[in-house]
Amino acid sequence: MPIAVTGANGHIGRRLLREQPDARAIVRSDRAAATLAGHPDVRVVDYEDKAALASTCAGCDAIVHLVGIIREGAHASFRNAHERPAEALAHAARDAGARRIVYLSILGADPGSSNACLASRARTEAILAGSGIPTVALRVPMVLGEDDYATAALFRDARAAKRLAFTFRAGSMEQPIFAGDVVSAILAALSENVTPGTLELAGPVPLSRRDLIAAAAQALGSEPARVLSLPLWLGQALAWAFERLAANPPLTRAMLGVLDHDDDIDPTPAAEALGIHLTPLAETLQLVLPTTERSA
Repeated sequence: MPIAVTGANGHIGRRLLREQPDARAIVRSDRAAATLAGHPDVRVVDYEDKAALASTCAGCDAIVHLVGIIREGAHASFRNAHERPAEALAHAARDAGARRIVYLSILGADPGSSNACLASRARTEAILAGSGIPTVALRVPMVLGEDDYATAALFRDARAAKRLAFTFRAGSMEQPIFAGDVVSAILAALSENVTPGTLELAGPVPLSRRDLIAAAAQALGSEPARVLSLPLWLGQALAWAFERLAANPPLTRAMLGVLDHDDDIDPTPAAEALGIHLTPLAETLQLVLPTTERSA
């Protein structure tokens, strides 16, 4: 039977659909559905509608839940983006007879976190784990994939060889993981051989943000950018101002906290539990080079 994929219009979702062309893609809007033109099974559903979700997931063997945000706005709170859809999905999964749920979470998720996003993600994990359906929550850090936003931002900083690249707290630890490895982890987690629970997964090696920018410059074949490290309090002050002045601020304190989280874990236990190989950073950067660079 096919799997159902919520949030299928995101970067990981689209990649997963390429690996699983018979998957049922579930999205929130017609606009999101339009980005999946060509996929044979796309359904538009309100993520908080338990009956509609159950009907949409009927006949699916398992559900991969990719819905999540790192920035709140006027029309998107963490509660509405994470916990309420998870509550509906827990009911829907039971009604649809799904045998497993795989949820893509964030490294650093913790119910006791002072960061609203990380706390919300942890509560979402608990909701799905309490559904009665065996659930695997995969916590991952920055994901690098071809032509996605995080990768484009990294290479934009790396190109700044003749000017300063500005970043908040350049010593912050990053442990980026290749998007293809995340998809492999999701597919592996669908197996009943993987014990339900939480797995923390990341790239093979942690490094500072400054060193990550230098590694990206090396992948481009350019001189390392000169990185100016800005104090985190400055970013928090800027985010606070945005929150007060804009209905949909481009930067929030919670978002900055997620991006600034120190990711430094041993990914070996999770990789071994899933039976996957983690792509080395140098290889990852070559795989995700901007299209113009790959064709040069």
